[in-house]
Amino acid sequence: MLTYPQIDPVALSIGPLSVHWYGIMYLLAFAGAWGIAMYRAGKPDAAVTKAQVEDLVMWGAMGVILGGRFGYVVFYHFERFLQDPVWLLRVWEGGMSFHGGLLGVIVALALYARKIRQPFLLVADFVVPMVPLGLGFGRLGNFIGQELWGRETSGPWGMVFPNDPEALLRHPSQLYQATLEGLVLLTAILWFSAKPKPRAAVSGMFLMLYGLFRFAVEFVRDPDGHIGFDLFGWLTRGQLLSLPMIAVGVLMLAWAYDRSGRAQSAAEAIEEVSPKAGKSGRKKKSKKS
Repeated sequence: MLTYPQIDPVALSIGPLSVHWYGIMYLLAFAGAWGIAMYRAGKPDAAVTKAQVEDLVMWGAMGVILGGRFGYVVFYHFERFLQDPVWLLRVWEGGMSFHGGLLGVIVALALYARKIRQPFLLVADFVVPMVPLGLGFGRLGNFIGQELWGRETSGPWGMVFPNDPEALLRHPSQLYQATLEGLVLLTAILWFSAKPKPRAAVSGMFLMLYGLFRFAVEFVRDPDGHIGFDLFGWLTRGQLLSLPMIAVGVLMLAWAYDRSGRAQSAAEAIEEVSPKAGKSGRKKKSKKS
């Protein structure tokens, strides 16, 4: 059995002001996103310039916060929202959802892409490698805050969380997610996007891989107590929300490579016809002369 490290959720206190580790994780996530964006903006084919990165990160942050809160309220606490709609605005009470944050970022990127007059999918492919690092830091914040823990286990990797009223030996699923959604996903996306890819391919790969990783970890993550399982006695809300991501990711990859293949075939056909047309024109010209 693993021992939970005694970490105070409050990282720093200055008088009445308390700085929580969860907030620090958000700052590290945005700082990491800014660093990756600056590196990618230096490439000649980048959709966003270095001068635009600051605005891009700000728009993305607003999308994460507003969308994450909206998703948490609507996807996981819709009945409470119906009873108290103003609760949606009380963000200081906590509660964020990745799937809601994703929708918020999509809306923010669509608006920002329109502002800088770039195709949305081109901007999305630019942004995708910035996301996994933030996911990894977020899951570490969940671990420190002792929330979203795993199901009961008898394995040697189990851990008892001090805040758990049942004091069960549980999977440290936050660390599983930090590894898969953070480190592994970041490595895979950076490797995949290292060389030019068809438009929408990088975004499609991200959606597919995240959906698969999240779907897998949900088997050892404790479902929300007030929701339980949605279908078949085993499908959780997180898995239900991840299925569309997997499907859309696969479709985007297929569309991106099919579109790229058609464009390449057309270019090759034009190149094949052009020399013939040139030879024909030269022959006609020689006859006239």
